[in-house]
Amino acid sequence: MPFNIPILLTWLRVALIPLVVGVFYLPTPWLPLADRNLAATLVFVVAAITDWFDGFLARRWNQTSAFGAFLDPVADKLMVAGALLVLVQLDRVNAIIAFIIIGREITISALREWMAQLGATKSVAVSSLGKIKTAAQMTAIPLLLFHDVLYGVDTHYWGEYFLWVAGLLTVWSMFYYLRRAWPLIKEKAGSS
Repeated sequence: MPFNIPILLTWLRVALIPLVVGVFYLPTPWLPLADRNLAATLVFVVAAITDWFDGFLARRWNQTSAFGAFLDPVADKLMVAGALLVLVQLDRVNAIIAFIIIGREITISALREWMAQLGATKSVAVSSLGKIKTAAQMTAIPLLLFHDVLYGVDTHYWGEYFLWVAGLLTVWSMFYYLRRAWPLIKEKAGSS
């Protein structure tokens, strides 16, 4: 397993996930809800920044690796799933939208793994649609974690808005990837 700064940042992101979740389990006398919201938001934002930064550094310093390419999306999916589950428990996110987003991530991850085994990874490579979906998620989740008014802006309202946008893009991008993989799926299903 290679070890470099981009991979270290990815591991840092993995380590921050339990903090986003765990802060909501602290006793209220230790940390009031408003402070928990702020702490979880800040930790999530730091984790999201490491997501961008590790990819940037890996490309800039030519330190990309197969392990980094594996670990990065796993860390992203764990981060989003963990935050969404906490938000569902706090009744800030509808369980259906969380299921759609998490279900899509599992489906597309499995599809990519299968396509890689067939040597057809490029047909399900990350598209600009997937990147926009991720940006909508990474905007929605901190707004929903903060769950308060900030400089006159209702963060919960805008967080829900961006999460529904992410949900629509999630479904759209899932069908986009499945459509691109369909000829190979059909061919392999027919030869079985």
